[in-house]
Amino acid sequence: MADLISGNAAIGQSGGPTAVINQSLVGVIEGLKAGLASSGQVKKILGMRHGVRGLIAEGDDGLIDLSAIDENKLEAIARAPSSALGSTRDKPDEAYCERILEGCKRHDIRYFFYIGGNDSADTCRIVSEKAAEAGYEMRCFHVPKTIDNDLKENDHTPGFPSAARFVTMAFMGDSMDNASLDGIKINVIMGRHAGFLTAAAALARGDSRGADEPSRYHAAHLIYLPEVPFSTERFLADVDAVYSKLGRCQIAVSEGICNEKGEEIGPQLAANAERDAHGNIQLSGTGALGDGLSDLVKKGLTPEGGKAPRVRADTFGYLQRCWPVPSAVDAEEARAVGRYAAELAAKGESHASVILVRSGNGTGYRSACSQTNLSNVARHTRHMPADFISGSNDVTEAFYEYCEPLVGELPRFGRL
Repeated sequence: MADLISGNAAIGQSGGPTAVINQSLVGVIEGLKAGLASSGQVKKILGMRHGVRGLIAEGDDGLIDLSAIDENKLEAIARAPSSALGSTRDKPDEAYCERILEGCKRHDIRYFFYIGGNDSADTCRIVSEKAAEAGYEMRCFHVPKTIDNDLKENDHTPGFPSAARFVTMAFMGDSMDNASLDGIKINVIMGRHAGFLTAAAALARGDSRGADEPSRYHAAHLIYLPEVPFSTERFLADVDAVYSKLGRCQIAVSEGICNEKGEEIGPQLAANAERDAHGNIQLSGTGALGDGLSDLVKKGLTPEGGKAPRVRADTFGYLQRCWPVPSAVDAEEARAVGRYAAELAAKGESHASVILVRSGNGTGYRSACSQTNLSNVARHTRHMPADFISGSNDVTEAFYEYCEPLVGELPRFGRL
């Protein structure tokens, strides 16, 4: 631990927004006001507009003073989905982080808080190291956030429970729709490398969970995760087996499903699809993967001279991130990780990534905040553990036990 220093604090938000990222923002502000600001070490609490872009901007246009915002407004901001300060997809390299450090010096920022995923943790790591090399005293803290739930060291990440709740409830309603009109329904879920969010579709099964055989009202009959090699032949056989028996089939597919060679299926089905700034095929922003799988099913399951099955596909896309009815657990924990980061700063810690640790499941579910080295989280990707995955198209009881306390109570439907 290091001695406390005096100066300003800066808070930024990075990457995809979530339903609860502003809870973390307000948590940091509350923690600072209760600690370092009240004791005089923090003079101003500044918000970075659009992440670290706000720090490298000329003048003061990239920063906003958060110190004087009253409690009522802060509460309203905390409940709002999306990034209140604006976000950025920038992935700062060494040179970019030099500019960030210069911005910190220019604005006398001694406490740096960045809310985001593994790239945000890496930004904190590089900036912290450069500040130490330059002899500039500064404390850097990463506050976890991502709906993909792919940060190492964390039991789960703020943003994921709310997105998982959205996916679960969307599948519940969509399953009833599909049961009314029959046919095959494919839903493409976010998660390029980690299947946690796609797996949450299993919770839509409700009372039919654990049934030996899928029923007419069984939701999410088939679940395909990026951790399991995807075979188009096996996929067609799976769909055919369910559809032949039930006259319907509802399918959850991760946007990042890959074949045995590690090649993404989406680009194979959509060679001309749009690419993002990093050269990746846009999987969640278009319907390319869903449309490609739909076409595959129609061609593969249409009997010679017969009628093609009714197949539809939806890509949930950005809807998963900021649905304004968050998981209650998620809202509480997102606020807590922000406050904890400020408390670490007040204790004299020089740098850390805040993590969530679980104790207990079901009605005994509890969580607590802890800390780890930035290098343990930065740029690493966590995947669904093997004990959460069942075969090539389902999840295990262990996943239900893991995810159910995060999503919260779900509605129950009656049937004729």
